[in-house]
Order: sequence, then C-alpha cells, then structure tokens
Amino acid sequence: MDDKREPKFLFNKLNRDQAEKILSKEKFARKTVSFYRYTMLDQPKQLRDELFVSWSNLNVLGRIYLAKEGINAQLNIPEHNWEKFTNLLESYSCFKNMPFKFAVQEKGIGSFYKLTIKVRKQIVADGLSEEDYDVTNVGKHLSAKQWNKAMNDGAVVVDMRNHFESEIGHFKNAICPEVETFKEELPLVKNLLKGKEKDKVLLYCTGGIRCEKTSSYLKHHGFEDVNQLHGGIIDYSHQINSDASLENLFIGKNFVFDDRISERISEDIISNCHQCDEPCDQHTNCKNVNCNLLFIQCDDCKEKYKGCCSKECIDVISLSEKEQKRLFSGKRNYKTFNSHRKVDLRNKI
Repeated sequence: MDDKREPKFLFNKLNRDQAEKILSKEKFARKTVSFYRYTMLDQPKQLRDELFVSWSNLNVLGRIYLAKEGINAQLNIPEHNWEKFTNLLESYSCFKNMPFKFAVQEKGIGSFYKLTIKVRKQIVADGLSEEDYDVTNVGKHLSAKQWNKAMNDGAVVVDMRNHFESEIGHFKNAICPEVETFKEELPLVKNLLKGKEKDKVLLYCTGGIRCEKTSSYLKHHGFEDVNQLHGGIIDYSHQINSDASLENLFIGKNFVFDDRISERISEDIISNCHQCDEPCDQHTNCKNVNCNLLFIQCDDCKEKYKGCCSKECIDVISLSEKEQKRLFSGKRNYKTFNSHRKVDLRNKI
C-alpha cells in the first residue's frame, strides 16, 4: 500500500534570502492584485496543481486558498505577464470576468517572495454551518459614492476585520469589534446589532470577501437592509483618488496580509506605539522568530529594543543560532498574527 500523503499545498522551496536576491535583480515592474469568488470547484486539488505549474511559469508570486466553495487569492505578477495571466484565468469558466483589486501602494521589491497554493475546507474560515447562511443571498454592493451617502445619512457601519487591522485605520464612527479572528467576529457582530434588524447596516473589509459571508449570515438572521462596500477598502481608495468630488471617510492605514503589512489611505495616524505610546501606525513582528508577536513599534523603540517586544526576546536574539535552536528544541513555533491587546508591552521592557 502506498503510504505517500498528497500535499495540501504547493510552494517554491527558496528561502527568503534567496528569493529576495532574485527579486532584487529583476529589471521589470510587478503589480499586486487580489481577487476572490464563491463558486463551486469540483476538483480543488487538481486545480491547485494546474495553477501552480502555469502561474510558476509566469513568475507569479503570492498566497492562494482554494476550496470547494471557491478561490481567495493575493498575488504579485510581472506587468509584462499580466495579459497572459488574465487570459489563463479566463480559460476557466468559473473564473471568467473576475473583478481584480489592485494595491493602493506597491512595495520596493515585492509584496510576496514565493508562490503558495493551499487547499482548505473554506476560503475564509468562519466556523459556520451550511444552515447559517446562503451565499446566493448577500447584501447590496455599494460604490464609494453610495457608501459615503449612506454613512452621511447615519447608517450603522461595521468593520468586519480583526482588531489589529482596524487599530491602524477604519471608517469614521465604525463599530470595530475587539476580535482576533473572523470566526469569532460573526456571532459577536450579530449580537452587537441586536435590535437594529430594520436599520441600514454597512459592512466593510479589506477586499470584500469577509463581507460576502457576513451579509449573507446577517440576512439569514433577519436583518433586512444589509449593504457592503464593493471591492472593500482597496477599491474604495481607488475610487476616492480618481474622483475629486468624493470625500475620503476612511482614516489611517489599510492593513494587508503580505510583506507590505499596510498601505496608507489617509494621512491620519490614529494608533500609538505599543512600547512608548507615541503616535505610530507601523506594525512589525518581533525579531525573535520564536515569539513573532505582531505589534506596533516606532522607529525609536525599534532601535532601542532591537526590534523586539520584550527583554526576554532581546535576550533570545543575542544568543547564537545554535543556542536558540537548543533553547526552543521540541517547542512548536507559532508564526502567526498574535494578539497585541493581551499584553502590556510597556511593562515588558
């Protein structure tokens, strides 16, 4: 019996340093795009293999999630291969006429360093059962102009992102739930909106995918006037920048899940350094990779604390690589966007 396990995802095997060297030598421009679609995929594993081969040939980098319910993709594509990429995507009937969201701000040598395609149970983990929603019955999509009017008319605005995203930027007067995952946010938002079932509700997120599921979920639970920002914050910013008559009602930065970490939507700085309380909206991960805590750190604290979140982590990075490996041998390394609200970093130095 063949005991080989089928891989759950495919990725190139270059480490970050190797990938950065290759990217630094590129003489062409790249564009960062994102897209999603809820559509039935009968063979997501087969599709994963096909896309990995064809997109690798086009020098595409990024992170893609596939599931039987659809696709969720964030990619970095050489501009000279853009037409080939879109033609390839169009060759799949389920991906025809795909709406793309283009990055508001690009990073120097790229937003991604490798191509990873994962097959999951859901393209966005929500913890819902099929009885909790109907993706064919979602909220009304609003343009930036329609969104601004609804906000100015007093609609209830809800941020469907995690707290570390909304901390550095959000729409004015929005409800920003204190959550770390989308899964815990859905039932919380339903409870926060209790008694407002007949009110106009506006939902927004980075690119729109989380609002698709949320609007369906709320409508399924009796909310009558559910709306969502078409294309999310990303597309809103493009619409605002292309139409001088539209007021920008978003303040601060838009958090993104790639190496750019964030992109500026307005000049407002609405958050503070977690170590000194000075105005700052720069997220970073602790330099101790065995900690990897995501937190906000200003340039002065970054230099003072060597990019670390605590004295313990400063001590760890002062050790040799061999000593660090010995120290954490047998311990699982959780490289994730950890909460920064459950610790007081001012007391950790």
